This record gives sequence, structure tokens and C-alpha cells, in this order.
Amino acid sequence: MDVMLLRWPVERSTRDRLRTAGVPRLLLLDGPIDPPEVVDCLEDWIRVPAAQADVQARVAALNLRSAEHSNQCPALDSHGVLRFAGTWVSLPPVQSRLTRALVDHFGAVVSRETLGRSGWPGGLPGRNALDVHVLRLRRRLSTVGLAIRTVRSRGYLLEAATALAAREA
Repeated sequence: MDVMLLRWPVERSTRDRLRTAGVPRLLLLDGPIDPPEVVDCLEDWIRVPAAQADVQARVAALNLRSAEHSNQCPALDSHGVLRFAGTWVSLPPVQSRLTRALVDHFGAVVSRETLGRSGWPGGLPGRNALDVHVLRLRRRLSTVGLAIRTVRSRGYLLEAATALAAREA
């Protein structure tokens, strides 16, 4: 996949769109501005002007991470289709919104509150509604090799089912 070069902060909205699409990005910082927080492994930054060899090295590293990332991280498109490990599953709207929050924090804990706000932007659901949707989502995601793990008193964590199985063995 091609690495997109973006001028920071001028192309902030493009960065957000590319991040959602899972496209690797190299942010070009012009001048003494503070670098942005790097939000995922498909992003890096460099101050310009920079030596061509330095830019090429960062692009090469992003390409390597992108290839590795595409094999290990799920991708959810705008139509609610989740792809992982060469398989896919279609998700209904609420499950798609819940999955977006989990995919955006793949391998990290997402609080119940954050998950609730993601699934129901108009207001938080009751505890049982979230639990039922997470149960249904667990079943659906298991078909593509993903597992949602409950982290007691903290929230939920999305990971590859093989990672979960390895820990339980």
C-alpha cells in the first residue's frame, strides 16, 4: 500500500480520513510546530526540509509496518464490513459502531462508557442493551477469528482469537 505524504497541520482532515481507511501516512512538519500525537502504527512524522534518504527510510518503515499491520489488525469499512485474516463479516449499524471503537483501539481496553457512546451517539443505552449487543457481536466476530474479552471493572478488549486461546492454554 502506498504511503501518503501529508503537510501537517494543513492536511489534518485528510489525515483523519486516511486513518479511518487504514492508509499509512507520513506527516511533514514545516517549521518549529509541535508534532502531533501519533495515533497508530501506520503513522509517522518528519520535519522538513529533510534529507531525501531520511524521508525514504521513514516511508520504507511505514510500508513494512503496513504490510505487518494488514495481516494482524482488523479493518472496518464505511459499509460495516469487517475484514480480518483474509475473511470478512457484515455488521448491522449498532454493531458496526461498537466495532469501530474496538478496532480503533485494537488490543487496548475500551471502557463501557466509550463503547456505549459509540454505539448510541444520541444517548447511553441501559446496561443490558450494551451487554446484549456485545454478546451478539462476540458471536459474529468469532467467525473471522476475533474475540472480545471482558476486562473486569474496566471495559472490553478486541484481539485475535488465537491470542486469547494462547493465553488460556
